[in-house]
Amino acid sequence: MSHYPSVTIGEHVVSRDQPAFVIAEMSGNHNGDLDRALAIVDAVADSGAQALKIQTYTPDTITIDVDKPAFRITDGHGLWGGRNLYQLYQEAHTPWEWHKPIFDRAREKGLLPFSSPFDPTAIEFLEDLGVEVYKTASAEIVDLPLIREIASTGKPIIMSTGMATLREIDAAVSAARDGGCRELILLACTASYPAAPEEAHLANISMFEQAFGVPVGLSDHTRGIGVSVAAVALGAVAIEKHVTLDRADGGVDSEFSLNPDELTLLTREVEAARLASTSPAKVGPTDSEREVLRLRRSLYVVEDVRAGDKVTRENVRSIRPSGGLPTEQIELVLGRTFAEDVARGTALTWDII
Repeated sequence: MSHYPSVTIGEHVVSRDQPAFVIAEMSGNHNGDLDRALAIVDAVADSGAQALKIQTYTPDTITIDVDKPAFRITDGHGLWGGRNLYQLYQEAHTPWEWHKPIFDRAREKGLLPFSSPFDPTAIEFLEDLGVEVYKTASAEIVDLPLIREIASTGKPIIMSTGMATLREIDAAVSAARDGGCRELILLACTASYPAAPEEAHLANISMFEQAFGVPVGLSDHTRGIGVSVAAVALGAVAIEKHVTLDRADGGVDSEFSLNPDELTLLTREVEAARLASTSPAKVGPTDSEREVLRLRRSLYVVEDVRAGDKVTRENVRSIRPSGGLPTEQIELVLGRTFAEDVARGTALTWDII
């Protein structure tokens, strides 16, 4: 039995000793087009990812339409600088009437669809769609009443921790548990879009696991797949990455999203990282090295010789394969005489000199 903490989501067991649970986040990359959203679902299914995630809100459930400085992204922000929150969420939100066709397509393709709710009406809506797990976003980790309401469904929760202090994470975890959540995954996260690799702080993965006794993954907003692969090597059980059809098409999240071929590469490489990092320490040849072990260097006769000839550096050399005397014994055999005629390509052994 595994000694790692685990969570069961639908048919998936999420734990260090299982393949990483790869979550493809569509977010606003549908660019306002349902057909594009469904094409993203198809691409995610082809990639080998396990889950498709969206976000369930309207501009009015996540903010209000006020054009004051507090409601605008700072001008210096590289991706959304100067934008009004309400207008940004108008562009990025997934219409609620799209949820069912998106979820239906995902299930037809063997994916587990789920969402992040941002208010109680979204939870009720998602319950009617039969979601099997909920995600809480980093900015909502301080909304303890919302977390308790999500927890009251009894479904597992995947909780992003971007920006949060340990005290805030502890409060959110306690709220989830008090609300009825029995299965919880924390995601280490840097809530910067895009995030810099040096700000990923992957050491948080093991720290969170030790502190809270739950499986820990990574919500990765860096470009590319390198940080995600490293995270799985360090014990991450789940990886969440934004995905689009083609970054060149643009969109609110396109700059830090993966194209389908990159998502396919991610699913393959995180499993390679998991297998490599969870195998036990071993010194000496592995089973797969047996054939190459036979190719180690040893001393061989490299010229035809006759009985009575001296062993020289010209007729005996260290070459591949194995089978002859160890190479370090060359000084012991030089100057000795051959006891018999020996053909080129014969392993040098003590019985022929």
